[in-house]
Amino acid sequence: MKVACLLAAAAFLAGCRDDRGDGRPPATAASDPAPARLTLRQAVGQRMVFAFAGSRPPQALEKRIRRGEAAGVILFSRNVGGREAVRRLVDRLQRIARPAGLDAPLLIMVDQEGGPVRRIPGSPVRAAAEVRTAAQARADGRAAARTLRAVGVNVDLAPVVDVARPGSAIERERRAYGRTPAQVIERAGAFAAGLRSGGVQPVLKHFPGFGAASANTDDQAVRIDRPLSELRRIDLLPFRAISAPAVMLSTAVYPALDPRPAAFSRHWVRDELRGRLRFDGVTITDDLQTPAVTRYGSNAQLAFWAVSAGVDIPLFAGSYTAGAQAAAGLERAVREGALERAELEAGARRVLAWRRALAR
Repeated sequence: MKVACLLAAAAFLAGCRDDRGDGRPPATAASDPAPARLTLRQAVGQRMVFAFAGSRPPQALEKRIRRGEAAGVILFSRNVGGREAVRRLVDRLQRIARPAGLDAPLLIMVDQEGGPVRRIPGSPVRAAAEVRTAAQARADGRAAARTLRAVGVNVDLAPVVDVARPGSAIERERRAYGRTPAQVIERAGAFAAGLRSGGVQPVLKHFPGFGAASANTDDQAVRIDRPLSELRRIDLLPFRAISAPAVMLSTAVYPALDPRPAAFSRHWVRDELRGRLRFDGVTITDDLQTPAVTRYGSNAQLAFWAVSAGVDIPLFAGSYTAGAQAAAGLERAVREGALERAELEAGARRVLAWRRALAR
């Protein structure tokens, strides 16, 4: 990372408090079976979940996994040639021998919300907007878990816990469980519980809440001009009330607290999520290869912004190459002093603790 980039980083982060809230890794060093000292590439790799095209992983990705330099993969419809094919793909990835201490199950992620957002053919057929009771939501979560576990997927990037406003993008897409925090907490919480009962880990999204957005960040930059008091009173409540091991950060801008996208904001990640809400699990960004954030720089710079803000996993869902460029950028940032090695490893061990929990 060149001097100009470092200066840009300083300007980008200027004015942000450097406290870490009270976020804590889920496991102490004494109980952590990971190597006492990760290599730099391993520490970076445990912060990366890679995407790729087709039903066969790139050879370069398999080599990364073999060296302990990848936390997992994210699958999309482009990877699915049928359920049996997905099962073979996942088995192939999980069988790759990894270094001792880094050989916990890989994170295998998909978006399986229900209704129109299903990467793996099968349940749940019902969209979140069609759910009327907690019992229905729990049944959908269990059904999703059966679908995913059958092909080896262990992480569902769901449920959506955004509190919809009338006419919002999330409501038009039928992805919201309701217009009130109570509805969302009851139904999304039941879906998450159903997933966990079936052996699949839920991820709450999209912090600090995307229910007031008029457009999708997959399509354009989004700015949510709502007062901080409203966001805390409505949008943050499901993230406080629902138990989950991971939270996805929105790439929308919430100027009430920060002019940067939430995924790049220490105020949102460290102060609000880790501090006020006392969340100590894993944090992951929404896709960083979308129009919402591409204006903020290269893949390497986007990963740097997210990790500097306190996010554990910067997600590049478009291609393997983008993830590889992001990983290389994080390595350079550490070598050149823009990113602290200790902070990088803290996030890596938090992700490793999550991976180890999958084997229990």
